[in-house]
Amino acid sequence: MTITTTTAPSLASAMRDGSRTEHEAAEGSSFMAELLDGRLNERGYVDYLLRLRTAYEAMEDAVRATADDPMVAAVHDPSLERLAALDADLAYWTARTPGGADLGAPASPAAEAYADRLRAARRQAAEGWGGALVAHHYTRYLGDLSGGQAIGRILSRSFDLTDGGGVDFYAFPAIAKPKPYKDAYRARLDGLGLDEAGVRRVVEEVKVAFTLNQALFAELGRQLPAYRR
Repeated sequence: MTITTTTAPSLASAMRDGSRTEHEAAEGSSFMAELLDGRLNERGYVDYLLRLRTAYEAMEDAVRATADDPMVAAVHDPSLERLAALDADLAYWTARTPGGADLGAPASPAAEAYADRLRAARRQAAEGWGGALVAHHYTRYLGDLSGGQAIGRILSRSFDLTDGGGVDFYAFPAIAKPKPYKDAYRARLDGLGLDEAGVRRVVEEVKVAFTLNQALFAELGRQLPAYRR
C-alpha cells in the first residue's frame, strides 16, 4: 500500500522564491546603486523619503483599519510602523538640504500608484481577504529589517552623520535582534495554513509590490543628474 502525504506549501518560502526576479530588478535600479555607493545628495534622498512616506501612510492606515482580519492580525505589529520615523528623518534631511524650507512633496505618479494599490489591498482585507495586504507588509518591513539596515549604515558613513540623526527609518528600538524576529514572522506566515491557490495569490501580490518599488526607483532614476553630489 502506498501512503501519500501532502505537505502544505510554505508561504514564506514561496513569497521569497516566487518574487526573486522582481526583487532583484528593484534592487538593481540605477537610483539604488547611486544610493548604496554614497553618491546621492540630500535632495535626492529627501525625494526618496517623500515617496516612501506616501506608501507607508497608505499601508499603515490599511493595516490598522483591518487588523481584525486573521491574515493581517498574524503580521500586525505597531513596533514595525515607520511613519513617525520617516517624518523625523524628513525634518532632519530637509534642514540639511539647500532651500529645504521650500521643499514640498514632488508629484509622483509612481508613489500614487503604490498607494492606490495599498488602498485596494485594504478594501480586499475589509471584504475578507487580507492576503494582498500581508504581501505588501512582508515586502516592505522584512526588507527594512534586512537590506534596509545596510542602507542606514551607508548613509551614516557617507554623510558623516556623527550626531546619529537622519536614519530613524532604519532603527527598530523594540526589535533588538532582527533575525529571530524575521524567523518568527515567517513562521506566522506559514502558520496561516493557506492552500496552494492562496499561496499563489499572495505570491502574485508580492511580485506586484516589488514591481511598484521598481517603478518608484525608475521615477527617481530619471532625476539622477540633479541628485548626484
